[in-house]
Amino acid sequence: MTTEITSTEELRELLGEPMARVVTKERRVLHELDRQWLAASPFCLIATAGADGTCDVSPKGDPPGFTLVLDDRTIAIPERPGNRRADGFHNILENPHVGLVFLVPGRTDTLRINGRARLFRDAPFFDRMVVKGHRPALVTVVEIEQVFYHCGKAFLRSELWKPETWQPDALPSRARIAKAIETPEAELADLEQYYGPAYLKKLYA
Repeated sequence: MTTEITSTEELRELLGEPMARVVTKERRVLHELDRQWLAASPFCLIATAGADGTCDVSPKGDPPGFTLVLDDRTIAIPERPGNRRADGFHNILENPHVGLVFLVPGRTDTLRINGRARLFRDAPFFDRMVVKGHRPALVTVVEIEQVFYHCGKAFLRSELWKPETWQPDALPSRARIAKAIETPEAELADLEQYYGPAYLKKLYA
């Protein structure tokens, strides 16, 4: 038998009510500790949704501190060369609401920021976001509506940061996945070369 949850009342009956401190931990302004976290974080995930509800989660990564704090309620995230799909950016143009999770390697807790995003093609602060000679052509500016820390239970359960649990070779290589699913007409040797050591040279090109 399957039982679907279809109401908030059913959901709360199943999960219970959150503790008061969990509800009240949300803030609208960055604390100095939040600034320190952003300065240490090299990676975040940005969740967006289009006007029709179509969702996207996009990873963003750069040297630690790549997220620029413009003021206590505003942050900026640079865009680097990628696959040009721009799914999340299309969503932002239709629906500015975004959710972000900032990770610090080795830490099981995360910093979460929710707010409203805007896209900029230029601004004076772009000059502060140059990495390896690359000045971003696009920056996502987020006006903070909620900021809070998330507990580390998911990371602890998954043992994500324990190298002894890592098994990258248990799956086909990125080149083999591309050959099987994305570009079957390509030669595997060419794909392996593309995704090989030379790939690192194209991160900011």
